[in-house]
Amino acid sequence: MALPKIKPYTYVDREHSNRVSWPVDPSRAVLLVHDMQVHFVQAFEGANLGEGNDNPDAQINIAIRNLRRLIDAAHAAGIPVYYTAQPPRQNPEDRRLLIDFWGDGLQNDESARVLDELAPTDRDTVLTKWRYSAFVRSPFEDLLKESGRDQLIIGGVYAHIGCLTTALEAFMRDIQPFMVADALADFSEGEHRTACEYASGRCARVLNTADVLADLQKAEATEEARA
Repeated sequence: MALPKIKPYTYVDREHSNRVSWPVDPSRAVLLVHDMQVHFVQAFEGANLGEGNDNPDAQINIAIRNLRRLIDAAHAAGIPVYYTAQPPRQNPEDRRLLIDFWGDGLQNDESARVLDELAPTDRDTVLTKWRYSAFVRSPFEDLLKESGRDQLIIGGVYAHIGCLTTALEAFMRDIQPFMVADALADFSEGEHRTACEYASGRCARVLNTADVLADLQKAEATEEARA
């Protein structure tokens, strides 16, 4: 029932068969840093947890570096940044079926901590995470509507579980999801790829960090040309 120990892998970049070509619009988008807590990241062998034994080529560390780039770019572009974080010591009445699949979950405050490298600032919003989807039992959709935002950029762990489920639910709520393939990590390269293939064909635009940054630069250039 516990999380597996995840062997290092690198997600091999290739052209994703997207059915849509939505551009990232900084006036419409938010960034979601999904479940980048110690509990979930320490399942990856060689993860960068500040202990000096990390593997720089492991996908989890590639994702951490790319998430840092996305957070910095979002702050610079005025894009709101959201985080999901599961609480420690969950009551079984709250956790329910998750116990059957994953056990009791996070057990202490340290395991619930977002990685220092990606830690939220005062300007960011942390959503309490109760289920695979960031929308369940949270004010996320209302916050997006109140701010006039209808695009969701997603990076974090795990690609085929919470990240994909959140993207699919965003789609069903008429919010355009973007799965940033090189800012995600998963149980394996195969499950990572399956998540991206499903999303690109069913509910989201799958792209890389460089694509997000290029869209933001293009939007900035367009805005400057209008001024």
